[in-house]
Amino acid sequence: MSTRKTKLAKLMNIAMIIIGTFILAVSVEFFILPYRILSGGVAGIAVAMEPLLHINTTLLANCLTVGLFIVGGLFLGRTFMMNTILSSLCYPLFTTMLEKYVGVVPITIHPMLASFYAGLLGGIGIGIVMRADASTGGMDVPPLIVNKLTGLKVSSGVMITDALTVMLGVVAYDINAALLGLVSVFACSVAIDKVLSIGGGANAKSVQIISERWEEIMETIQSDLDRGVTLIPGYGGYQRQEKTVILCVVSSRQYNHLLEIIRRIDDKAFTITTDAADMHGEGFTYSSPNI
Repeated sequence: MSTRKTKLAKLMNIAMIIIGTFILAVSVEFFILPYRILSGGVAGIAVAMEPLLHINTTLLANCLTVGLFIVGGLFLGRTFMMNTILSSLCYPLFTTMLEKYVGVVPITIHPMLASFYAGLLGGIGIGIVMRADASTGGMDVPPLIVNKLTGLKVSSGVMITDALTVMLGVVAYDINAALLGLVSVFACSVAIDKVLSIGGGANAKSVQIISERWEEIMETIQSDLDRGVTLIPGYGGYQRQEKTVILCVVSSRQYNHLLEIIRRIDDKAFTITTDAADMHGEGFTYSSPNI
């Protein structure tokens, strides 16, 4: 039964990665590229670089995605590649396929609305991929590499990357295009946060785990999620036996992965989950690269 549940969870994660990547590709091909929106990510870079390089934006975005995936693998290692490979392979496939339908199914709306929907759809897609404990790669790679080399917070690195994209857009276009792009960046950020908080309403989860195989669960949490745990001595009221309770706080993005770990190791483990709204320390008030 445990093996069956683990396989089902993996299939669900694969489906979520594919669906999320497809929604992101729709955002790029139907809104970002046609309306030249200076959003974050490889699509925004492609839009900003197109007037300077005169290269097809879809082709340039796909090349950036593949190139950054390779660079990320070299600097960030096997775990990054495993968490990113499916989305990085599907993204160029979906954008190339959807490019053919942009003229067939034209969407004519105000550029402000186009920017908003671009960010909204892109954020939903990225959020779904993150809920599957995966990454879309792309422009997430440079901040992660800088974090590994210098310790700069990933969120700060993403902000700097988006700011540089907007500045590049000012040079290639004008200030109006840059301001329009900020609408997309904001909508994307809000959408990601909302998708990750579905089913919880908080940015993190406090989880208590009671299992006879607590040592194996603890070691896997530390190695796979890069999260610390606290061991609390307990005493079972029914069987009158001493027990060890694992207390762990994880981000909403990591929560599904944690449940998968618990089910894989001990499908009879007793788990209590509560929303955590105010966290301080490593990984929350200062960054861990796996968050």
